[in-house]
Formats: sequence, C-alpha cells, structure tokens
Amino acid sequence: MLTIGVDIGGTKIAAGVVDEDGRVQDHLLRPTPADDVDRVAETIAEVVGELRRGRDIEAVGLGAAGFVDETRSVVRFAPNLAWREEPLQKKVSSLVGLPVVVENDANATAWAEARFGAGRGQSHVVLLTVGTGIGGGLVFDGALYRGRWGMGAELGHMQVVPGGRLCGCGNLGCWEQYASGRALVMEAREIAAADPQRAGILLGLAGGTIEGEEVTEAARLGDEAALAAFSVLAGWLAQGMADLSAVLDPGCFIIGGGVSRAADLFVDQVRETYAALLTGRGHRPVAEVRLAELGPSAGLVGAADLARLP
Repeated sequence: MLTIGVDIGGTKIAAGVVDEDGRVQDHLLRPTPADDVDRVAETIAEVVGELRRGRDIEAVGLGAAGFVDETRSVVRFAPNLAWREEPLQKKVSSLVGLPVVVENDANATAWAEARFGAGRGQSHVVLLTVGTGIGGGLVFDGALYRGRWGMGAELGHMQVVPGGRLCGCGNLGCWEQYASGRALVMEAREIAAADPQRAGILLGLAGGTIEGEEVTEAARLGDEAALAAFSVLAGWLAQGMADLSAVLDPGCFIIGGGVSRAADLFVDQVRETYAALLTGRGHRPVAEVRLAELGPSAGLVGAADLARLP
C-alpha cells in the first residue's frame, strides 16, 4: 500500500510517495508560503496531486512543525507558520479527496527512525532532533506517545537552568538554550571573545560573525575554542538524557537533526557523560545512544507511515 508523506517546514514543503517498508519512491520539494495559511494547504494539495498521478494512493500523512491536537487534525500553534487553530486535516482532505492525518514533525521523525531507521529492534525509543533548537519524539511499547492533548515530547523545553537564558517559547532556561546548534554557536562566540588566542583558527575561518559551519570546521582543525564549545554541548545533552532516563527509562536514544552531522566531535563524550550521570548507575542498564539514519526524509516517511494506522 502506498501513502504520501508531506513534511511542512517554515521554508520548504517536502513530499514523497512511501511504500510499506519506508522506502521513498518519488519526491517533490516546494517553497512554503509561510504567511498564507490557505496557500499552504493549496501547495500541499498540488504536490499530492503531482505525486498521485498514475499511482494508487491510500492516504496522506502531514508532518507539521507545531502543536497538533489529540485528534491529529488541528494545528493549534506553529512558531514558524501562520497556523493558529488551523483545521489542516479538513482543509487538505477536502482538496485531495483522500484520508489525511496530521502529526507533529518531530513525532513523525521519531516514528520513522523507530520503524525503519536507527531504532529498529528497540521498543522504547527517545528521539532528539538537535538543530537550531531541540525537538523530541517518544515511541514506547512500539507506539507513538503523544500525551493527553497531543502535545507531548516537547523535550527541548524542559527547564534545566531556573532563571536562565530566554527561550523562544517565552520561558527561561530551556534545555535547547544550552544543548542545540544555536547554543553551540553562542558558546563558541563567548569563548572566542573571552580568550581570542584559543580561537585563532575559528576567528580566521569566520572572518566576522561566527556561525555553526565555522565552529564545526574549526573543531575538526583542532581549534581549542571550537572543541570546548562542542564539549559544553555534549555535557548539556548528556545531562538532559540522564534526566529523561530517570523519568522514562528508554532502551535507546537516537540523536538526529543538523548538529548530528558533526557527531564525530561530540557523541563519544555524550555516551560517556550520560552513563556517568545516570541515577543508580552501576545498578541499571544503560540506554544505547545511536545516530539517526534516515536523514532529511525521516519526517515525510514517518508521516506517510502514520497515515496507514487506524
């Protein structure tokens, strides 16, 4: 059975035809008309229509970056789109004439990795998408955990520093302010400003404002400031994962997102520090820490597969 998955981000809409084994048979990419909610639905319908030609498509799954209600039909809030209480399922279904399911994009990614990617063989999986912020998804006992209102697994917004850095969500001290791509860059800038001699390579590469790509390249060239920034990132990731283990007791953490492309610079420290911080360490199993396997197609693959479920 073929379904279509659509991953709707703030800048692009990625869609693909996906089979029951999670393989993408065809895909399309379109810019997101982020400030026009009706045009977003129309663009989704257009890409579905193109991908549907000559194929027997059973359903459509939409991965949306925002709060999706418990019925998997309404986007209550999206930080990077104009959706506010948006009846996305109803709109798109009426345009395409197919069953439609809406899911949070990180949840869809978690489902894809658990079913077809790094989480294969694991029944209790925590996905962390480490990019500009931190997204999360939970698959427990082989089922996606969404919470009572469909808004669970917003892991990046656990408070880790009371009264800490201001987060885009409006709260202070959220985990993603210390363990994300944005946090990595902030840390590198602070270290370089305080001790420029440690950041010679980084400052030379940046030539001005330090950004994430320069931090990664400088770290691979041995820059002390860049390496220190990655070490701070690893420590914060490990601390949050240890705290999550105390509550959830997962068998596996999967780290994905843009920052995971530089995993060679920090994942070993994450594994070591996570194990050292575990509550009851030495008397309990240690969850595996794996890297995501499906890349940027994970969201649409997960959305397509979730559209098959009752």
